[in-house]
Amino acid sequence: MSSRRKRILAAGACATATVLLAACGGGGETGTPVAESPTAAAQTDTPDADTSDSPPTRPAPSTGAAGESAPYRAEEILVSGSTGPVDYEVMIPQISGGDPAVVTEFNESMRAALDDQIRHPGDASYTLSTQQHEVTRIGDHVVAGLLVTSYNANPPGAHPTPLVATVVVNTDTAAPITLQDLFPDLQAGLNRLSEQAARLLPGTVAGPEFYPEGIAPQEANYANWLPTPDGMEIHFDDYQVGPHAIGLVTITVPWENLGDVVDPYLATVVAS
Repeated sequence: MSSRRKRILAAGACATATVLLAACGGGGETGTPVAESPTAAAQTDTPDADTSDSPPTRPAPSTGAAGESAPYRAEEILVSGSTGPVDYEVMIPQISGGDPAVVTEFNESMRAALDDQIRHPGDASYTLSTQQHEVTRIGDHVVAGLLVTSYNANPPGAHPTPLVATVVVNTDTAAPITLQDLFPDLQAGLNRLSEQAARLLPGTVAGPEFYPEGIAPQEANYANWLPTPDGMEIHFDDYQVGPHAIGLVTITVPWENLGDVVDPYLATVVAS
């Protein structure tokens, strides 16, 4: 798992129905309790997955009582509060139903991703608000979500800055899928992503003048990605591949262009 995801899971373990950021943050941070207002309560009484018939090389998917793939439902929750220098009121994606372990992994990881954004580097005062939140994929073997918040300095600066986070969870194992998981030879995978990005970016709003340093074969440049049936959807940060004025840029690298560098089992998971 990448250091970013490890940090997410460590922070996510602190999430409860009412979250006190001082309890999660450590380091002497003070703040008010976080108010969370779910649109629906997560269902956590579905039986555990039956793995008795699964092949040894591939975990069995989560199942319900009828033996069919357990359904997951996309939901959202409002997280609001203040740490003192940071005020936030953000809707984040959540899921319910299905395997309780998967629900916990996804929901806590998404809450922890927000916690990372609340603790954005620097000591400036700012506000965080919702820009985009979505459970982007509920597949046969994977669930994924996107969170984009709007970071605005206090007092306001020239413009708000979007902060991007993604979460991808394997529903067969209730574990996050990291770049290291996806690419057994991580550097080979990053090299391929860099090559593909160089081919695809000229056709986006970034144009041929995209910033090449933003697509260097480094893990941080591809940390925000989402699975789709057609390919690996990569979300670049603000200013990463072009000026702020062009907005956030995404590309989708077809799975077939990654076939020889992706783990064969996870190739079926992320494309489901």
